[in-house]
Amino acid sequence: MEPRISIITIAVEDLDRMTGFYRAMGLKRHQGITDSVAFFQMGGAILGLFNRPSAEEDSGLRFGEGVSRVYLAYNTRSEAEVGEVLATAEKAGGKIVKPAQRAFWGGWYGYFSDPEANLWEVAHNPDFPIAEDGTIALPG
Repeated sequence: MEPRISIITIAVEDLDRMTGFYRAMGLKRHQGITDSVAFFQMGGAILGLFNRPSAEEDSGLRFGEGVSRVYLAYNTRSEAEVGEVLATAEKAGGKIVKPAQRAFWGGWYGYFSDPEANLWEVAHNPDFPIAEDGTIALPG
């Protein structure tokens, strides 16, 4: 297996509302595949939104309620951009869970949740370089 994540899918209760939130965050929805799903290109990976009942049927599993142990992270190119992304999330209908602040590891970070409580960390870590195409690398 090659080491990569191709698509991150969130099973959502309200596809239209959640699509609107991520579009308000500045993501561009792929217009070629729109039947009961929303795809957004995010650097080298794809974010997918899939109706929860369809996702449960597809996987054969019933998803639990409450806070997930999985959360997503968006790394920024600067400390200032952390605050900008958090403000955009709040304006789009998300909730600031942890305001931007100095991290124990030395960077700058904060957290927001989208309208269905999916958690995102927004961080600037100068030790994790981000290429022009948006791909990120672990330090050498």
